[in-house]
Amino acid sequence: MAVTDAQSAQQALQADRLISRLDHVPVSRFHARVVGTLGAGTFFDAFDIVSIATVLSAISTTYGLSSSQAGLLVSAGFLGQAVGAIGFGLVSERLGRRRVFLAALVVMGIFALISAASWSSTSLGAFRLVQGFGLGAEVPVASALLGEFVAARQRGRVTVLYKLASPLGNLATSLTAAALLASTSPETAWRLLFAIGGTPLLVALVAWRLLPESPRVLIRQGRLAEAERIVSAMESAAGTTASVSEAPAAGAPAADLAATRHSELLSPQYRRRTVTAWVLWFTVFFALLGGTAWMPSLYVKKVGISPAMASLLSGAVTLAAIALIIVVGATVDRVGRRRWFITGYAISLAGALLATVLGATGHLHTWPALLVSGGLMLLGVSAVDPLVYAYTAEIYPTRMRSWGTLSASSWRGFAAVLAPSIIGALVDHGIAVVFGLFAGVLIIGLAVTARFGTETKQASLEELSP
Repeated sequence: MAVTDAQSAQQALQADRLISRLDHVPVSRFHARVVGTLGAGTFFDAFDIVSIATVLSAISTTYGLSSSQAGLLVSAGFLGQAVGAIGFGLVSERLGRRRVFLAALVVMGIFALISAASWSSTSLGAFRLVQGFGLGAEVPVASALLGEFVAARQRGRVTVLYKLASPLGNLATSLTAAALLASTSPETAWRLLFAIGGTPLLVALVAWRLLPESPRVLIRQGRLAEAERIVSAMESAAGTTASVSEAPAAGAPAADLAATRHSELLSPQYRRRTVTAWVLWFTVFFALLGGTAWMPSLYVKKVGISPAMASLLSGAVTLAAIALIIVVGATVDRVGRRRWFITGYAISLAGALLATVLGATGHLHTWPALLVSGGLMLLGVSAVDPLVYAYTAEIYPTRMRSWGTLSASSWRGFAAVLAPSIIGALVDHGIAVVFGLFAGVLIIGLAVTARFGTETKQASLEELSP
């Protein structure tokens, strides 16, 4: 027994050393490879999510859908995302981040191709539902994985800027849809767009060869030799060295070696963080995904511009969001997560309230008015979209980081299921009602985050969640 105890103590010390070394490795080409691989998956995750919104009017023409039926079709994919996030989350801590990421890519790609061959709105809804299983898991698990590779002082910048892949994917969807809609028939355009969404199958092949597992996961699984090789590779790429005999600094947080308990999310220690995260996810993505899904159709139906022009206007908002995300990423490790959340909510709320007033007074019938007010609402939540992922992965320990992030992200799916359906039902009652709903949801998110949000800037993951 004495030998066993000594071995356990030695393994625990080795684990603590590896964690200490991880938090001292600067960003290098190793991180660039991880970011590039994860970013490619996230790019096509965003491409596939937004694709149905950019060609919704074309699909409606093909199948003769009403506004409420079109809303239900959009909601099918988001329902799949909610279910997929929970399902993958339940097994993620056992399987590891890398395997879940690969599985999500495969599901995304296969069902994008199948969706392109759908023969009715019912079949398309069913295929989008299953594709959502992968879409709902890919970005949350990628964010958790990436954050576990990056040292505390640079984690916010790297994880936020990695998420630029999402608006770039959105932009690519808008531009591709605009080109297809302008050059082919409506039905051909949306089928080709969905077929392009099968590219994650190729990304999965690349990730299978290039993407390593998180050293923190390997440490928890007792695979210390594998973790050692990865950490050493990171140090070599960064041009730094560390003595394996060097003990962690006094007071340094220990590696998380405890067992995963799914119910721990709602334990007294983590309950407030969990509920705050759930509200954050629901409110941000209710506005972001609900607005993104319906803005192209609002441009067409309420303002009277062409679908191609509507896609270009959506792309312009995305470009503005990319610029603001770069600002967030460059400053978040100094300014902090909480301040940026409050700022993003305030920008979005201003846009939603402006659209509500303009709509109620009959002044929201031109595309510049809708672009400014609706675009402002989307800009604020788009700016903090990457931060939602990064922040949630920071507030939980390694033993439930993937589970906590994926389960929280299921509220994105629930919000996105409700938003398009509710908007589809309300849009015929007046555009002011739609944006008034967005404003109410944003007020709730702002109040909860301002009151209960935890600041995580420049703190090690083990220090944040012992």
